[in-house]
Amino acid sequence: MTQLRSLHQAPALLVPEKVLLPEGAQTGHAVLVDDGRILAVGPLAEVAATATSLLHDANAAGPNPEGDRAVTEPVRIDLPGRLLMPGFIDAHHHLTQTFGKSLVFGEPSEIFQRVWVPMESNMDAEAIDVATRLAAWESLRGGFTTVTDAGTRSSVDVSAISDVTTDVGLRCVLGVICNDLGGGVRTSTVAEVVAAAERHLSRWDAQPLVHPSLAVSIPEVASDEALVAITQMARDAGVPFQAHLNEHIVAVERSLISGGERPLERLARLGALGPELLAAHATLLTPREIRLLRDSGGAIAYNPVASSWKGNAVAPALLMHELGMRIGLGTDGTRSDAFRLLDAAETAQRLTGGMDVIDSSAGGGWTWLEQGLRGGADAVGLGGQIGEISPGARADLLVLNIDTPEFVPSWDVPWELVRLANRDQLEAVIVDGRLRLEHGWPVDWDGRAFLERAKDVSRRVVENSPITRIDPYAAEHRARWMTEHGNTSVNGSPSSVNAPRNGGTASARDDF
Repeated sequence: MTQLRSLHQAPALLVPEKVLLPEGAQTGHAVLVDDGRILAVGPLAEVAATATSLLHDANAAGPNPEGDRAVTEPVRIDLPGRLLMPGFIDAHHHLTQTFGKSLVFGEPSEIFQRVWVPMESNMDAEAIDVATRLAAWESLRGGFTTVTDAGTRSSVDVSAISDVTTDVGLRCVLGVICNDLGGGVRTSTVAEVVAAAERHLSRWDAQPLVHPSLAVSIPEVASDEALVAITQMARDAGVPFQAHLNEHIVAVERSLISGGERPLERLARLGALGPELLAAHATLLTPREIRLLRDSGGAIAYNPVASSWKGNAVAPALLMHELGMRIGLGTDGTRSDAFRLLDAAETAQRLTGGMDVIDSSAGGGWTWLEQGLRGGADAVGLGGQIGEISPGARADLLVLNIDTPEFVPSWDVPWELVRLANRDQLEAVIVDGRLRLEHGWPVDWDGRAFLERAKDVSRRVVENSPITRIDPYAAEHRARWMTEHGNTSVNGSPSSVNAPRNGGTASARDDF
């Protein structure tokens, strides 16, 4: 992998054992990369000839007009026993929430009121910097080369997020929250919200890894006027308009009680349904709402792990796919492991629909891989630029070791990526033609020293935030169970563990 460290310095001919293309894994293929882009892909002999032709044309044109990079013979990098594939797209994330990700296990829904708002409101610039770097690194480690951040609730400028993701090398579709209501009262004027959105849309032209997006947390925290204005701005700019949609039962009920219509019905009435919409979760939808969303051309961030961990329902993603709707996969900040996300996406559909109708295929494997790659790119407004290995696309790539027990023998690579692949098989993560991680560790900054800093900063933030948890920590949960069951072990025999007696609890702060 050492040759990959200089990938960004000269044209490179990547020759892996297999290349993952939309039609499947291909052997005998090569990929030509230069200046952050994929120039050619196909059979090795054809791509090598293309490289020679491009070099000849460049030399015939004379010296490089930019004067910053000489045209050289492509460096051939052989990758035996490796699969070269596109980087995954996380269509829904909250990068500044990473300090609290394990605080919400076992918690009932709408944890934002008890965990996220109290924690993010208490985060200073250092905390945002550290939390974002931690989340960005975790995303890269899990095979995500692009994340879509739905907007932070902290008071810091979003440049604090973009600075870190750019430094780490993670592509970011960066949302700015455009709420003008909160707690039933107006928090900003529509003019103020529009001005902030205009600044956000115009400030990232010089940042190749940052792509702006507009967002509201949920429709009910934006007035009709703000929703109409922000939606139109996103539509005109060709960027996503992000909103959490029907994630929890209480959100749907609040909308019905306050206005007599469901959240998506309100968006439809206002003309705020369109191809710019990126609806996170999109669960609890009626058949009419599915039709409205399909007809509008809006996209969905399907978050199966979030549904499993803290939601009230699972989006009917397979039905939506069959209806031709645009779908990407999102983590919602649960865990940034793309391969486990693929598995969860397929499993959730199988358990909530496939088994009832004896659908043994449940999307055929490729569906979930497609939604994690090209489908995700389309959903977040970057279709054709990322999520695929094709001429002209950005060189956001993964090098996966397939010379492993999981892939020997290999009969169906797309299915195997969904059900068998592991994060520890990732040997290299490349974003915009530059090596960012090698065997999970950054190549140009000190990850181990950073982890020590992250432990200190996260402890400070969490211990000083008014977080309210309902479900006890695992140790306390176990202690209660042991007390209720007379200090017997899980299988009913006497326990050798000294569990707390008389209703006592074990320490609930193992890490803090």
